Amino acid sequence: MGPAGQLRLAFRLARRELRGGLRSLRIVLACLALGVAAIAAVGTLRAGIAAGLAADGARLLGGDVELRSGNRPAPPEARAWIEARGGRVSEAVTLRSMLVAPSGERLLVELKAVDAAYPLYGALLLDPPIPLGTAQEMGAVPILQGGPAAEAAMNAPRVALDPLVAERLGLVAGDTVRLGEAGFRFAARILAEPDKATSPALFGPRALITTAMLERTRLLQPGALVQHDLRIRLPEGASRARFAAALRAAFPGEGWRIRTADQAEPGVNRFLDRAAAFLTLAGLTALLVGGIGVATGVHGWLQARARSIATLRCLGAPAPVVFLTYLLQVLALAGIGILIGLLAGYGLTWAAAQALAGSLPVPPRLAPYPAPLALAALYGLLTALAFALWPLGRAARIPGAALFRDAVQPNGAWPGRGVLALSLAAGAALVGLIVLTAEDRAFALGFCAAALAALALFRAGAWGLAALARRLGHLRRPAWRLGLANLHRPGAPTALLVVSLGIGLTTLAAIAQIEGNLRRQLAAEMPARAPNFFFIDIQPDQAPRFAALARGLPGVTEVRQVPSLRARIVALKGVPAERAPVSEESAWALRGDRGLTYAATPPEGTRLVEGQWWAPDYRGPPLLSLDAGLARGWGVGIGDSITVNVLGRDIPLQVANLRAVDWRGLGMNFTLVGSPGLLEAAPHTNIATLRGDPAQDAAVLRALTDAFPNISGIRVRDALEAVAALVGRIGTALSATGGVTLLAGLLVLAGAVAAGQRQRVRDAVVLKTLGATRAQIRAAWLVEYALIGLVAGLLAALAGSLAAWAVVTQVMRGDWALLPGTLAATVLGCTLLTLACGQIGTVLALRAKPGPLLRNE
Repeated sequence: MGPAGQLRLAFRLARRELRGGLRSLRIVLACLALGVAAIAAVGTLRAGIAAGLAADGARLLGGDVELRSGNRPAPPEARAWIEARGGRVSEAVTLRSMLVAPSGERLLVELKAVDAAYPLYGALLLDPPIPLGTAQEMGAVPILQGGPAAEAAMNAPRVALDPLVAERLGLVAGDTVRLGEAGFRFAARILAEPDKATSPALFGPRALITTAMLERTRLLQPGALVQHDLRIRLPEGASRARFAAALRAAFPGEGWRIRTADQAEPGVNRFLDRAAAFLTLAGLTALLVGGIGVATGVHGWLQARARSIATLRCLGAPAPVVFLTYLLQVLALAGIGILIGLLAGYGLTWAAAQALAGSLPVPPRLAPYPAPLALAALYGLLTALAFALWPLGRAARIPGAALFRDAVQPNGAWPGRGVLALSLAAGAALVGLIVLTAEDRAFALGFCAAALAALALFRAGAWGLAALARRLGHLRRPAWRLGLANLHRPGAPTALLVVSLGIGLTTLAAIAQIEGNLRRQLAAEMPARAPNFFFIDIQPDQAPRFAALARGLPGVTEVRQVPSLRARIVALKGVPAERAPVSEESAWALRGDRGLTYAATPPEGTRLVEGQWWAPDYRGPPLLSLDAGLARGWGVGIGDSITVNVLGRDIPLQVANLRAVDWRGLGMNFTLVGSPGLLEAAPHTNIATLRGDPAQDAAVLRALTDAFPNISGIRVRDALEAVAALVGRIGTALSATGGVTLLAGLLVLAGAVAAGQRQRVRDAVVLKTLGATRAQIRAAWLVEYALIGLVAGLLAALAGSLAAWAVVTQVMRGDWALLPGTLAATVLGCTLLTLACGQIGTVLALRAKPGPLLRNE
């Protein structure tokens, strides 16, 4: 029979067998569908958000083009140049300030001042929907009525506040609050900012005023931490890219950051890409665990059809026909599972979009995007082939007579060379697809290597458990002797159970330890060494008075001040920063402004790793002390030049030394420390840290900000609590993601128990016939499953700890600590899960009646 005839015969046989249904392959369907659904959901959500960003880029950015000029406004010539080409301009100024309530309570807010043209795109939603500004400027309807005080309040400039501000400070509409040295009337709550994704409130909730009123606050001091943005709406049909290029050419050397609506928020895109990459790898972990379930289900399914296969082989059916018959059925099954997964994944995308509506930068445009769905389907198909070809090829090569006794005396036949090559090719294609579609290919390759290493570890652990059980088989207690024998008997599912459950728990153990280490560093290390407050925007002439007042306040034990400038890195070794070849983990420092200070002597705690500090009286060309980690990422060293732009002036700094910077203490660390001289002459402010009794924090903050209204105080504990809450939300999300992997492991575990149920029933019947009690049988199987769960849990704790150590120390660059409580919970949970599944199988097996089974045998 030729190949075409074999294929036709295999197709007919497969079609006839499929008429009997796929009941025994439900676990295979579930495993494939779960992994495909996870990958499809992540890819579809990412595509929907990308489509939303592309469609709403102008609204997110606030214009077709944005000119970000740092702490000085764009010159009038730039505005005139833009307007001469038909562009509409809106200016936004962002800075930090203390907002003081009538009660004297105060809160750090992110103050944003906008002009009458704001917003150029989208809508600013206020409650009530009233304009900002004074009554005279805007023709506003007064909120308060009656008397001189009411009239003064009515005519005061108005401020719109994030609802969180009103809630924390107990404000009601009409209350007068203070920002800097000016009073404002709380007039409305901010419901939505159209450009919030690209101008988030990082240091506190939002307060919104008009730029005309900003001068009254006296917050715009020389060197203050201010961000000036100019948003531009172009005439219909104008090219954003060409306009931005012409603007750069017209004003060279300004050091502005110019971006178009197509690049509305690269930070958002980077975050989404990385989050999607991580979630995709989590989905792949679930799919790989599910692949074990595929192999298990196919193996059990073939065992149930052993008589049919053996009959075909004894009647002369060629091995290729047998192989193709069951391969076609597996492919049909895989197609159904993939289709279910794609449909479920799209449903999960919709549910995730609803759940994350308040956290996403834009509403995702949900649609059946072909690319992510096709990628998820391809992952599912390759996984099915990689794990199903081996048992199919093996079953086709076992002689017919041997198939009848394969369950009790496994045949050592391997698949043929062709099937073996196809199986390896499917596995290699799966690895290649993971690596080629990943954002970080090195990380993806490491993930694949770690997955293979974990599989090998659990397989070796299962082999060791079986070998130990074989050596301890002489124990006198029947339950222990029978339970240990079950671990190494022919066809025992020991390896399968250890691998399937262990992989899922490894993911959870790693996630729990990563989250635990992050929490430990935040809760234990940082607060002990961190200052109570950071104070910013201290003018040089205020610095002595600020220090004297602060040191005289009750509870204050230390006050430190350093000068602070804002600088943008524009070139590395003469190469423009945007084109410099830098590592991904160091590229963040080239985006936006960086803090820059100068010092004659090394700051307290400085540890030089290369080079020498300059002399205290040095007054030569500007030198630079640079963070050693960034230097490695940028490929710069001693003697290289780094050009920074300070207030529109490019200043080349020669690297004199490299420092090891410990950021965890939250002290006044700078990536860039320059030599005195030229930098001293630039307008700048001071920043200060204050340490003392936390019980006096409120009084200290009130005294200093009342005396210096332009100064803002950032309470470090509040920032740490916000970060801890963020870590908690991330941990919850990671745990939910790891739960998908664990669910896949549980499906495989259930599949393994189901696949061996026929053998369990036969064993139970024989043992009961020979006089064993139900209690003895139950105890024997509890011993078996308890040992499997214990070994899988111990190995999962080990593998999870290694994975967490690698992530914390190599990726996050943090300190690692072993968390024994987390590991104990992992081991205990694994043992209990295995016992639960084993108990279910035991109860069902013990219900079987001996008579019908013995008669059928």
